[in-house]
Amino acid sequence: MDPQSIPDVREWTAAVGGDTDYLDYLSQEAGLGQWAAFSRVFMPRFVEVDSCVLWDRVYEPANFRTWQEQLKGDATSVEATLNQFRLWLHIDIPEDPESEAGALALAEDIAVSWHRSLTDAFPDRTFDVAATNSEDGPIVSFVTVR
Repeated sequence: MDPQSIPDVREWTAAVGGDTDYLDYLSQEAGLGQWAAFSRVFMPRFVEVDSCVLWDRVYEPANFRTWQEQLKGDATSVEATLNQFRLWLHIDIPEDPESEAGALALAEDIAVSWHRSLTDAFPDRTFDVAATNSEDGPIVSFVTVR
């Protein structure tokens, strides 16, 4: 993904001029806390519960048990239901083709990073990690390949 394809970054770097780029943009717009939070989005943590690998942010024991019961213990279905990062819930994505394409490209980059993180955390497993575009916006998701 080219950060310059995002209107905010492109407009900022054009206004500043010179050799500015995406890193200069982040240096001016994001502080340490934001950088740390971004890092966790791209390199999340995971938990393993009853043969399911779950994004740690979505794991809550009672909710997990509810879905496990509703889905009759089907671990792949439980993972598919819970392991979703709906970017549109956390990012204000302008409704123009350029921004929507940029959001999907971001989701694709996150999916690549998640796949690496999952493979590092669970080297004996295989994962299907996807970035898809829904009616509402991009979603990153994953399941264990069984």
